[in-house]
Amino acid sequence: MEHAGKIVLVTGANKGIGYEICRQLGAAGMTVVIGARKTDAGEEAVRKLTQNGVVASAVSLDVTDPTSIAAAKDAIEERYGKLDILVNNAGIASMAVGKPSETDVDAARQIFETNFFGPIAVTKAMLPLLRKAGGTARIINQSSDLGSLNRQSDGLWHHAQVKPVGYSASKAALNMLTVQLSWELQAEGITVSSANPGSTATDLNNNFGQQTVAEGAAPAVRLALMEVMPSGIFLGRDGQEPW
Repeated sequence: MEHAGKIVLVTGANKGIGYEICRQLGAAGMTVVIGARKTDAGEEAVRKLTQNGVVASAVSLDVTDPTSIAAAKDAIEERYGKLDILVNNAGIASMAVGKPSETDVDAARQIFETNFFGPIAVTKAMLPLLRKAGGTARIINQSSDLGSLNRQSDGLWHHAQVKPVGYSASKAALNMLTVQLSWELQAEGITVSSANPGSTATDLNNNFGQQTVAEGAAPAVRLALMEVMPSGIFLGRDGQEPW
């Protein structure tokens, strides 16, 4: 198969969009590594994927825990020796972080720990393995159109009234990470882009999203499967999104 031999790590992958990304990339021939905070949840996801012919394994990975991240890196290195694709998918939201004037600051900090600082920490840890992919590695950051400054400032946008400041700000920060990582790693051939899944029915939004998980996974999967992934872009289902 075209993508056989490629190793992809997806964080927060035991359910929802992360699991679907693993399912689709595994069906394309990649070996998928499920990053999950709970070991049993990760192993159950592996069991289901394996039953459907996907080559998969799981690592215990809490993106807010440096010890967990280091252990996951060591486990992947020992088993596979490299990493071709990193999908920073793990994310959280909180109803306690809505309007700026009403925000629970501690809850906002917790969102940033997972949605922004987590991807920084995981990416730093996995870069040595990505560099072993021979200049073809990819980093895909799972963002959101709620993190687009352009969209958030457009009163006519169809989600204009949806303004959870903690979540939106964390995704805007993640997009900045994408832009700067893309700039930093371009000489090494490691490409970095953001994906916008759109409003997808998952546990993150109490299943109030309009799309299926297959639809939500599509942008990240497309970036992973492109023959040559452009670097420094923000891709949604219908094409590039405005920053």
